[in-house]
Amino acid sequence: MSGGVARLRLPGWNPGTPTQVVACDLGARSTKSVWVQRRGSSYALLGYAVHDAPAPDRAGSTERLSEHLKAITSELGGRVKHAVLVVGVGDSLLRHAELPLIPLADMRQMLRFNPKAYLQQDLSDYVFDCCIVPPRSGNGSEPAKVGQKGKVLVGGARRQAVLDLQAAAKAAGLVPTQVVPGWIGPANAFEATQPELFARGAVVLVDIGFKHTTISLLLAGELALNRVVPIGGQRFNTALSDALRVSSADAETLQVESTADTQAALAPVLAELAREIRASVDFFETQHEHTVGQVLVSGGAARSAQVVQALKEDLVMEVRAWNPVATMTLALPPRALAELEPVAPQLAVAVGAALSAL
Repeated sequence: MSGGVARLRLPGWNPGTPTQVVACDLGARSTKSVWVQRRGSSYALLGYAVHDAPAPDRAGSTERLSEHLKAITSELGGRVKHAVLVVGVGDSLLRHAELPLIPLADMRQMLRFNPKAYLQQDLSDYVFDCCIVPPRSGNGSEPAKVGQKGKVLVGGARRQAVLDLQAAAKAAGLVPTQVVPGWIGPANAFEATQPELFARGAVVLVDIGFKHTTISLLLAGELALNRVVPIGGQRFNTALSDALRVSSADAETLQVESTADTQAALAPVLAELAREIRASVDFFETQHEHTVGQVLVSGGAARSAQVVQALKEDLVMEVRAWNPVATMTLALPPRALAELEPVAPQLAVAVGAALSAL
């Protein structure tokens, strides 16, 4: 991402640049995976998969995750070895900070030994990576010099989560090329899909996961604000299950069926999510004196027309689902190609993670 997050990695990454990777977004409910190849200045989607997530129990978790990754790569054809693994928002962070502009290796060490001084939080069990954010062109700022303080985007993840992912990938026969925080995925994918709007406009990316929703505000190629709120598909399922007295599995199916009953059941949760998005937009517009044009929704809930429509009505803004593979060459088997459209919004994090490695 031009604002400085596309190359944000966590320790343990392989510095070689592969021509194709499998990226796995290991969500709480499901794992979304994509197989992406770089072809000159463009990209091709060679495969994708959505699997139920492995059981969350700690005992034997590395072995289960390894088998999970083996099943994914087998479904995708088993011919690619480089993997990008995504750390979820529950085990990672993404922060803007003012840091001394020293070599990145030294910056990482500085955060490792004294994170509280720079991030105002005790994160001694985290590993970090950093990326210096250059001033936006035309804002009158002079480039900062080495030794001065500058704006830096800091990514971090729990050390044990990173080690577990690396161990599971290696046991599955994969090369863990990168471990990246899931926060950066939608922005990276959006840059590739709509580069002109990314470079010039102000837009909100809302990625609705199972337990959390990430809200990212982009301005002229920079990630200006990012938040996570504890509202997602799990809350939608609970609302539908309680109101309609159906099982959780049936509630998940009902999310994409627009009826008067499902709309009424989801309305309070969607109104709460809309308030969080509106609060983010209002803060952004006040801080940057720039009006946000539209809200783009990804994640599993983006498959639901009623979710998108309810957010549009509550926010009184343009709100639409978007396709993170819209500009890719689709080198897929016929069946996978036919089934891609409803699945595509779920792939934003995985696509963005893959692009960060290519």
